[in-house]
Amino acid sequence: MKNYSYPLDLEWTHQEMGAVISMWNAVESAYEGGINRDEFLRKYRAFKEVVPSKGEEKRLGNEFERISDYSLYRVVQASKIEAKTINMEKHRK
Repeated sequence: MKNYSYPLDLEWTHQEMGAVISMWNAVESAYEGGINRDEFLRKYRAFKEVVPSKGEEKRLGNEFERISDYSLYRVVQASKIEAKTINMEKHRK
């Protein structure tokens, strides 16, 4: 596991931060061994409650990818084609 800071907004509540951190953890899991698709989608929906704007999602996702090399966008795309488990090892370039 890499050592970096998650992109967060300090104006979010503790609950909102928890949902966003859980999303970043889910993206990490997808790259570091896999995550159940339904679990990922639950975390993504909670994330979207905090970050409903596509532009803000893209900004945060790009920031997270820049610091971690893990792509929120690619995991979301993989969730649309995977039936049970999202494992980004097979989706890497």
